[in-house]
Amino acid sequence: MYSPQVAEHIANPRNAGEIDRPSGIGDVTNEVCLDRIRLTIRIEDQKLVEAKVKASGCPPTIAAASVLTELIIGRSIQQLHLLTRKDVTDALGHLPPAKSHCAVLAIDALRAAIDARH
Repeated sequence: MYSPQVAEHIANPRNAGEIDRPSGIGDVTNEVCLDRIRLTIRIEDQKLVEAKVKASGCPPTIAAASVLTELIIGRSIQQLHLLTRKDVTDALGHLPPAKSHCAVLAIDALRAAIDARH
């Protein structure tokens, strides 16, 4: 079913919550299944220094949102632009094909947060 990494992130989501006065917010919903990820980020000196996430929907969406925060904290804006859904899937070990949209949603939340920063 799910990889050990997915199971771990479902059981113990990382960086849950929301940043007060974030640099950017990415709030995305999959219109088919209504899974939702709300990512808040803080960027200082062109580097992502803090990320918090609220996710709802299927368990792999929660896992994808959680692992995304681990992948992005400490990276430069340039590095963030290079992240793909494959990076999210690889960090989770594996996602069933029917759940690949969870990794897409996580990357969409990241792109929206970067694009919305002020």
